[in-house]
Amino acid sequence: MLINRENLEAIFRAFNTIYQENFQNYKQTYLQIATALDSTTSQEDYSFLSAMPKMREWLGERQFKNLTGYKYPVFNKDWESTVPLNRNDIEDDKIGLFKPVVAEMARAAASHPDELIFDLLKSGFETPCYDGLPFFSPNHKVNKKTVSNMSAPASDPGNAWFLFDTSRAIKPLVFQQRKKPELIAAIDPKDMNVFLRKEFLYGVDTRDNAGFGLWQFAFGSTMPLTPENYAAARASMMAVCDNAGRKLQVIPNLLVVGGSNEGAARQITDGEFQAATGGMASNPWKGTAKTMVTPYLD
Repeated sequence: MLINRENLEAIFRAFNTIYQENFQNYKQTYLQIATALDSTTSQEDYSFLSAMPKMREWLGERQFKNLTGYKYPVFNKDWESTVPLNRNDIEDDKIGLFKPVVAEMARAAASHPDELIFDLLKSGFETPCYDGLPFFSPNHKVNKKTVSNMSAPASDPGNAWFLFDTSRAIKPLVFQQRKKPELIAAIDPKDMNVFLRKEFLYGVDTRDNAGFGLWQFAFGSTMPLTPENYAAARASMMAVCDNAGRKLQVIPNLLVVGGSNEGAARQITDGEFQAATGGMASNPWKGTAKTMVTPYLD
């Protein structure tokens, strides 16, 4: 194939079609536990998360939520993926060999929010959220009382599992996007990279980041995933109140696990029966939540 601008642009259009098709075909899962928000600057401040709205009888003047002491900025980061296409491969009409690479670039770009969200989720036992404490902590403060949204053994923590209420407008986590991922290329035959290395460059870049939303809608555990521990987590979440002592009406509806906990999770949320003294008993937890299995947790 002749190396000229017209042919190089035609190759890029073909690659971009492959990129768009594979990007759209990837089934993202992060939106089940994260709110997607557009970002308009280098960072976003989520201190407002501490102001949970509740109705009250209007006596005297309106009462305003006090955000003093809360500061939770999430800074956007730059991300990229770049691969070279050798000039000789274009001259020898070996473009077809590069098409699977473009398809994988699209998959990597589409799965990027999933990776960010679930990596952040795994770090939730150490990484702070808006109140300055780890997202999963036994020491959250509500109306001067200590509230826990986690359970963990003293040793041998095992594989973590997570329970969420995803029915609310604000999800337990946040994914903010400043710039959507797009395929770009350096395909000028006079480009210095072509002169020095005989390579045309194709890449994807984006600006975004992930952060924690409301810990009240999430529970993390490194205890064994048993019906008893699942029941305790549900009860703990449903008991959470706001600063005025009123229930937040949290009802867990999603159990998120890695592959190692899939069997236990599906037995709890989908099984007809569970083990009981003297035999089998009907499973009271069937249908109380959906199970989502993700490879990012193991």
